[in-house]
Amino acid sequence: MSQSAFGAPDEPGRLADLDMDPEEFRTSGYDLVDRIADLLGSMRDRPVTRGHDPARVREILDSEAPMPIQGADPARVLERAADLLIGESLHNGHPRFLGYITSSAAPIGMLGDLLASAVNANVGAWALSPVATEIEAQTVRWISDLLGFGPANGLLVSGGNMANMVAVWAARIRAAGEGVRASGLPAEGDLRVYASRETHTWIHKAADLSGLGTDSIRWIPVRDDLSMDVQALARALEEDARQGLRPMMVVATAGSVSTGAVDDIPKISTVCREREIWLHVDGAYGGFAAVLPDAPEPLHHLDLADSVAVDPHKWLYAPLEAACVLVRDPDALPAAFSYHPPYYHFGVEATNFVDLGPQNSRGFRALKVWLALQQAGREGYVRMIGDDVRLARELHDAADRHPELETGSSGLSITTFRYVPSALTASDYGDREAYLDRLNRTLQDRLEREGDTFLSNAVLGGRYFLRACIVNFRTAQADVRSIPDLVVRAGSAVQRELDRD
Repeated sequence: MSQSAFGAPDEPGRLADLDMDPEEFRTSGYDLVDRIADLLGSMRDRPVTRGHDPARVREILDSEAPMPIQGADPARVLERAADLLIGESLHNGHPRFLGYITSSAAPIGMLGDLLASAVNANVGAWALSPVATEIEAQTVRWISDLLGFGPANGLLVSGGNMANMVAVWAARIRAAGEGVRASGLPAEGDLRVYASRETHTWIHKAADLSGLGTDSIRWIPVRDDLSMDVQALARALEEDARQGLRPMMVVATAGSVSTGAVDDIPKISTVCREREIWLHVDGAYGGFAAVLPDAPEPLHHLDLADSVAVDPHKWLYAPLEAACVLVRDPDALPAAFSYHPPYYHFGVEATNFVDLGPQNSRGFRALKVWLALQQAGREGYVRMIGDDVRLARELHDAADRHPELETGSSGLSITTFRYVPSALTASDYGDREAYLDRLNRTLQDRLEREGDTFLSNAVLGGRYFLRACIVNFRTAQADVRSIPDLVVRAGSAVQRELDRD
């Protein structure tokens, strides 16, 4: 066990309480890597989750225990942490984890995070992180090339919320002028943001935190395929112009979180160009599908946007957390965030990411993404993302064929369906739709607790559907084919319980 003690006069230093000598670190590290390797090798045979409630997890953790007075052997501390996390986590790397948009983490990304922590680079300033800064800059360029976005300024941030917010802050400066950084927005602001009803809730936070207020959002209706109604957008812009309001930006969605819907980016771009309005694309989930030759056509036109947000910790399979924002105008991010002149190193301008985003201290998020992009290459990502989309379609087709499942939607790698018992009639249960909503909501909860698979939900046309999203390179055809019977078997049990009530 490490102990704090100053070295003897002939020793160079001291071994502090948190230090470990190389052999101790090597032994503990090898043991932990062995545990992680065993987890990866046995993932398919484990439950997705143990399904314990909060009280049980706190009991296992002994959450009320006080902080220890004396330190402990780091090997024992790590062993207990591994037991807790492997035993009590929701394993989103499991091949039948199909909930939300959390991908299985690439093993090379896990090792990348270890290396990044060892170097502990602060990627805020070039001087503090010379090679890490250049790796992040190269990663941003590679992501831009992968999307077909072209030359861009950008950086890695924590997640989709932050990537989208960075674009909003940049667009705000473009619309309101740099003076807004000193004086702020007026209490009765005239700036407006336009987004469809399918836009993720990040936009509420962005409007709030940028000083616009959520009332500044103009909600544009969607068409039957849940994409933005572009004609309705044009009408809203015209109406606001007549009232003296100023459009700040239009947000297009490249893969909605509920159904994978994709807005018509070329048509929206035409509307924006005619009026000189900033076009931002939220591609946090679906943007990387642009790499597929048969992707929805609008995804092949991301280069028409002024900014794009994507999440490598979704469809590039990076461990949490890693998102990226790309901005066309190289001056837009410094105008929004920098308080310093450009920094030059030996006569060459160097990048200080502190001047391109809201953080000063920045972890080395880019390393795990950079490593994975090299391991898989463009062709590898075409195969993996394409497989996810194909498997989601297969699940949709399998659910459509099942007599007790009703499909709702299919888009990108998301499919929705619900359990509809064959014996169910409106006369049996009165309000049929209300009963089916209750049945499927309870069914989703049961599936989560049982641990055989993990699904989330979507509400389509006011009806509650189960939702499967495949961003998981471990999911196989056999997993997809097993889902309908798993759902119907659990649904039948839930129906019996509800009928007894």
